[in-house]
Amino acid sequence: MPASGAGGRRRGLSPAAGFAGVRRTRGRSLGGRGLAAAAASWRRRPWTRCGGSYENSRPPPGSSVCLLLCPTWTSPPLHCTSTETGSAPIGPASSVTPCSTGQPCRSGPSLISVGSTEVSVAVTPDGYADAVRGNRFVMPAERRLPLSCVLDVLEGQAQHPGVLYVQKQCSNLPTELPQLLSDVEPHVPWASEALGKMPDAVNFWLGEAAAVTSLHKDHYENLYCVVSGEKRFLLHPPSDRPFIPYELYTPATYQLTQEGSFKMVDEEAMEKVPWIPLDPLAPDLARYPSYSQARALCCTVQAGEILYLPALWFHHVQQSHGCIAVNYWYDMEYDLKYSYFQLLDSLTKASGLD
Repeated sequence: MPASGAGGRRRGLSPAAGFAGVRRTRGRSLGGRGLAAAAASWRRRPWTRCGGSYENSRPPPGSSVCLLLCPTWTSPPLHCTSTETGSAPIGPASSVTPCSTGQPCRSGPSLISVGSTEVSVAVTPDGYADAVRGNRFVMPAERRLPLSCVLDVLEGQAQHPGVLYVQKQCSNLPTELPQLLSDVEPHVPWASEALGKMPDAVNFWLGEAAAVTSLHKDHYENLYCVVSGEKRFLLHPPSDRPFIPYELYTPATYQLTQEGSFKMVDEEAMEKVPWIPLDPLAPDLARYPSYSQARALCCTVQAGEILYLPALWFHHVQQSHGCIAVNYWYDMEYDLKYSYFQLLDSLTKASGLD
């Protein structure tokens, strides 16, 4: 089951934005040929050790060492216009519409129409949505809030109980924020060609630094595009499955009371959920000693970059405050690769390693 977060779960506000119509922010847009141009600018990054895992860094001249390919694009510069609420990026300089600077810029959707648009927001007491808490697998409370309200909270101009994260998934970009569709490509052309299909979903992510995606895997080929801020991925290949524990948990959902406190309410009609109880940033090796044999990769994806995250790769995701991202989910092929993983998963359970 897809989890909240990227990877789940976008960052870096206060320079937070990049979409036309998102107010009071500076950043980059995915407009124009942004994603399409990525196909022509593949960049191989070397990986260096980072405290027991690997960290990607800018490639030194002549380097060709890599474990993953991380394409990047160059976004056109933004031109800002002043409004009663501050300075807001209108879009890349790609059309003939003049803005208040007198320079050409792309005309974006109305600031009022975007700001007043209600979006589904996950609300949790600690930033962990879809995660193990005690002996429960807890899902977030969900609220419908105007996008302007979310931005006010992220910028410290308003308060809201708990930690906010726009992470609805289910293709929430076209369904909840269609005004922003003109700023992004409908798909990643080189990925669609390579995978032989169009994406099943295009998702929008915006949240606080405290919003964290717990370790999980997805049955999707994932093209994760950071618009503003950065995402920090901790990754495990499917071959690490024997060292990654799963346990069954009673599902529950956070409920936000009128007083602003949270309570867990069991979802009694649902079956128990298999989930990973381990926090890879602070693993309890006394309880899960096998995890010491796993080898994590750490990857920081910055604004203007795409991470290709293959299906069935385990990932834990953090973000800078107010990070904005868009990801494209392509359904995986249930082919020999999936059969190999199922075999490994079954052998792990049969041997008692789980």
